[in-house]
Amino acid sequence: MSKYPLIIAIAAAVIALTFFVFVTDAPAYGGSAPETCANCHVMDSQYENWYHAPHEKWTECVDCHLPHDNVVVYYLEKGRQGAKDVYAFTTGNIPVAIRASEQTKGIIQDNCIRCHAAKVESIVMGAQPFDRYCWECHRNVAHGPRGASAVPFQDSTLYPVK
Repeated sequence: MSKYPLIIAIAAAVIALTFFVFVTDAPAYGGSAPETCANCHVMDSQYENWYHAPHEKWTECVDCHLPHDNVVVYYLEKGRQGAKDVYAFTTGNIPVAIRASEQTKGIIQDNCIRCHAAKVESIVMGAQPFDRYCWECHRNVAHGPRGASAVPFQDSTLYPVK
């Protein structure tokens, strides 16, 4: 008779987990569809701006925002960013203006160079210091003009460019 509570608990856990996976479409978060990244309403403006930007035809969110060193590093970072987002959305601690962290900025910069290696070779190897992020000059390329965003187009007063 002592086996029944354990079996019932395991069955309840399996049913709850199955329901969670079905309701949340959890497997989609392991993929790369931009629509999944925009599942949370706070990402609407980023998705909308990307959708109308030049990179939309060639990239997905993960192409820029995740490292492509190897599959392990890719999924570790995907999990780290996902856990951070889940925490923020669950606690309601969502910033008004969503910005990439310093770690993510490094990943994005590496991916700009990875995809555009032939074009940036003279810049990276040139005599001038390579001390700026690509998007400091190419602001509208990945996410388009920021006018559709909930954040003002000229948000440099909130986040000054260094």
